[in-house]
Amino acid sequence: MPDGYTLQEDNVSLEYGIPPAATAEEFIRSINLVMRRSLDYVPNLSFSKMSCLIFPKEQMQHPAAHIFGCEPDSCAWTEKENESPRPPHKYMRSAGGHVHVETQKNPISVVKAMDLFLGVPSVLMDKGEERKKLYGSAGAHRIKPYGVEYRTLSNFWIFEDRLIQWVWDNTSRALDSDFDLSSCADDIISAINKNDRTIAKKLVDHFGLEVV
Repeated sequence: MPDGYTLQEDNVSLEYGIPPAATAEEFIRSINLVMRRSLDYVPNLSFSKMSCLIFPKEQMQHPAAHIFGCEPDSCAWTEKENESPRPPHKYMRSAGGHVHVETQKNPISVVKAMDLFLGVPSVLMDKGEERKKLYGSAGAHRIKPYGVEYRTLSNFWIFEDRLIQWVWDNTSRALDSDFDLSSCADDIISAINKNDRTIAKKLVDHFGLEVV
């Protein structure tokens, strides 16, 4: 891979990262590039857009399919470490689309704003709600030396340029936001954690959030 890109095996999935992007065009181009190049390593396979599924037993015989090396993440709303997920089915696996943000702002405040601008609208956009039995709770994040990793979104947005653009735009809006979210925190958390489309729609209308 070119400098700045990462590609590795993670359980039954490919995990990749891209170099820091300064523009939406660069962000879109880098994601498309790493996805195209990653298929060179698995030429007989293609991408699945599903964010969670139960694999057939015969596809889960390799020891690596049962290794979970993910470090714990935390909740911005409680500021406590999230419990490690326990799949309700032995062969259930999921995929995320995490957003890494360089910022000098308070990372907890950034994550809360990203829940509003990204997590809440995603309830109306992402059909893969099964993933939330494992990952993707409100405020899920890891603090990084450069800022924060937002871990709530699934991989639903990485397959279309317009959705990648949506993530860029609304990450930017979250960084610029000065909303006081204390009065609607419970609604934000319920909308995301319970996949409650009614509450999500109410928040979208109230704050003028973007749904594509």
